[in-house]
Amino acid sequence: MSETVNWGILGTATIARKCVIPAIQAAPGCRVQVLGSRRPEAAHDLARKHHIDRVVGGYEAVISDPEVTAVYIPLPNHLHHEWTLKALAAGKHVLCEKPIACNAREAGEMAAAARQADKLLMEGFMYRFHPRSRLLKQMVAEGRLGALKLIRAAFCYRMEQTVLAAGTNFRLQPKKGGGALLDVGCYGVSTARWFFGQEPIAVQALATHHASGVDLQLVASLKFAEGQLAVVEAGFVSTLQQTYTLVGDRAAVELPHNAYIPWEKEAFFSLRELDQEDGRTLSTPGADEYQHMVAHFADAIRGRTPLDFAPEESVRNMWVLDALAEAVRSGKTVRLEER
Repeated sequence: MSETVNWGILGTATIARKCVIPAIQAAPGCRVQVLGSRRPEAAHDLARKHHIDRVVGGYEAVISDPEVTAVYIPLPNHLHHEWTLKALAAGKHVLCEKPIACNAREAGEMAAAARQADKLLMEGFMYRFHPRSRLLKQMVAEGRLGALKLIRAAFCYRMEQTVLAAGTNFRLQPKKGGGALLDVGCYGVSTARWFFGQEPIAVQALATHHASGVDLQLVASLKFAEGQLAVVEAGFVSTLQQTYTLVGDRAAVELPHNAYIPWEKEAFFSLRELDQEDGRTLSTPGADEYQHMVAHFADAIRGRTPLDFAPEESVRNMWVLDALAEAVRSGKTVRLEER
């Protein structure tokens, strides 16, 4: 196998333009081979900016390109399932933007297709690759916080009123996998499951809704088997909330409001012991978590390392998101062991 991983990009979404394409071009042994767009005339400036040689119309030409090793899918949520299956069938490894699918059924089909094709599939939860996230995971594993009891996670931002009124953004359209739970609530659910290292056994949730029917703001509670609890907040209608807190019986960690996207600045967090009110401020060096994610996926393709988290992990995350959506609809506690 060539050491160079040639990437194909499906679409010109903001996350691709601002974060992942630059990360691929900067990652060792990686390059963007081809950029596919349904409006190729609008993609040429992006290609020139990032030194991408070829722009093609549509996405089929990307996944059928014999020189493309891996495909990155930043399309709207409802297209993740379709184009992941097509890319895997074409013999490509796939890095798919979060949430991996619109529901657990779709995610399970994607994971099965990856196994059948003997190709790698990974969901783009970039926050797990940041040095601060890695350090906190290590601290929890080493018992630095004592027994972890409670996690609070929030990812909320404010859409402009004109955007909400128009309702044309895919995040506001039910048929396109819209809603705050899927868009940003997936981070909080992932955070709780990752740090606790287990699956919740029951969930509850309340939400407010857009005229289209998607959830605009949501608060969820998750209960785990050993009595641990998590609270997850997600929304499109409030001041920025982008943080999580890990509470143990000996110490607690609190992050500022850059928990999931700290960019490349020095990344801070506070550590409070027992009854301390202020605690200590600690930090990790700045890093491009997207570049770390891309480099990890490329190394997994080369056979140098196993995937940090397999698609089956993403299926389990979607099971919880499905349960929370059901809890909103029913107004009842949903028990995952019964599903």
